[in-house]
This record gives sequence, C-alpha cells and structure tokens, in this order.
Amino acid sequence: MINKQVADINEALQGVTDNMTCMLGGFGLSGIPENCIAKLVELEVKGLTCISNNAGVDDFGLGLLLHKRQIKKMISSYVGENDEFERQMLSGELDVELIPQGTLAERCRAAQAGFPAIYTPAGYGTEVAEGKETRDFDGKMYVLEHAFKADFAFIKAWKGDAAGNLVFKGTARNFNPNMCGAAKITVVEVEELVPVGELDPNQIHIPGIFVQRIFEGKNYEKRIEQRTVRTRE
Repeated sequence: MINKQVADINEALQGVTDNMTCMLGGFGLSGIPENCIAKLVELEVKGLTCISNNAGVDDFGLGLLLHKRQIKKMISSYVGENDEFERQMLSGELDVELIPQGTLAERCRAAQAGFPAIYTPAGYGTEVAEGKETRDFDGKMYVLEHAFKADFAFIKAWKGDAAGNLVFKGTARNFNPNMCGAAKITVVEVEELVPVGELDPNQIHIPGIFVQRIFEGKNYEKRIEQRTVRTRE
C-alpha cells in the first residue's frame, strides 16, 4: 500500500536548507500551513524565496519569517496588512515580485501540470509585462509567464489519508490545491489524518499522486486577520 505519512514534522521538513524556493498555501491567514511555518522559523533557514499570495501579518504566518530576516524574496500578489513586509520592500531589504493574483495561481497550476509556461492577458501594457515575450491571439495581446520552479510546497488541508489524498474545507482551499505537486517535494499538514479508504473518493480534491509527505498537524490557531461584527441594537 502507498504510504506518504511521515513520523513527525521533523521528517516532513527534512532536506530544507538555506536559499531554497518554497511555495506556501493560504490566502491571508486562511489555510496557511501553520506548523510548517513554525518549523521553518525554528530551523532558522535563511535566504528563502517564498511564493505565496501574501506574507501573513506582522506576528503570524510568513510575517514570523520576515521578522527573523529569513526571507530574501517574496513572490506574491498582495502586501496588505503586513507592516514589516511593506517596510522591508520600500527600504530595499526585501526583493519583491508582485504579480496578478490569477497569474500567480496559473503559474502554480502550470508547474503542477508540467507545462513550462502560460500565456495570459493580465498585465499586458503595464510594468508587469516589461521584458517579457508578448503575442497576439485572435486580436488580443498576451504575456508569456513561466511556470514556477520550487523546491518545496507547504500545504494545509482539512483531511487527508496516508496515501496523500486530500480534502480542503471552505475558503482554506484557496491556493493550496494549485500548489500541490508544483514543487519537487510537496509537504502537507492536515487537521485530521485518516486511514486509507475512509475518505469518500467523490469528495477528494487532490489525489495522493501530487503529495510526497503528509502528517497530522497540531495546535492550529486559525487566526482571523480582521473580524467585523454588527453593533447590537
């Protein structure tokens, strides 16, 4: 029987070293691989290039790595709520490549599918397209964007089995499925690890073929960036 389960997070992140390129799932703080990020902080690896929609907040998510100066480059779509991200970017301490959100998703998906590149209309005629090949398709201009090349993809799923089959829940699905199999090694942390055969095949979002390592995570905070509630009348 195929078994992708590893003993613990130490085994899951075995092989992570300085100057690697890592994909990290999540959108804002929803569906981020909390355990893997905490372990990266603990390992004190440096010079990382991180591909993620954003960099969390100042004291949570990828913001923890930024504060420790472990990230040399962010490839993302949104600076947003992270003051330290903004500060390092504007001061020139951090190399930042901002790309359209859909392009980020498709460059992950291209890597997952084994395509070297994609054409997209997003960014044509802007700074995003500078220095890149462009091409006319049926009277509309497109920009050539290369698939990402990452060493590790760190993914958060709701449920998974030892074969690596995954189920995501709600908005935590976001970039996570696109990043599975889009790196040399895909590491998945799940809230619940179940025996093979327990997941309904019709409900599986990502098959285990895209996963190399899987483990059950612990102590999820699931912090919310901003909570807005209606004033009680």
